[in-house]
Amino acid sequence: MKDSFKNLTYSELKAKRAELGVKYMELRFKLIVGHIENPLQKRIMRRQIARLNTLICQHEKAQKVEKK
Repeated sequence: MKDSFKNLTYSELKAKRAELGVKYMELRFKLIVGHIENPLQKRIMRRQIARLNTLICQHEKAQKVEKK
């Protein structure tokens, strides 16, 4: 799962981050209400979002270097 995001383009990474952000908020709501099967899924999803943020940042830095 860790390497599944490396092949995505910049726009796909941003779309995936937005999608996971929405799912994360829904998961948090379900966790509070108490209707969730796997509570560790919250941690997994948070880490996936962090990986996406890292890759997006790397793409942005690479674009800045190319412009110079």
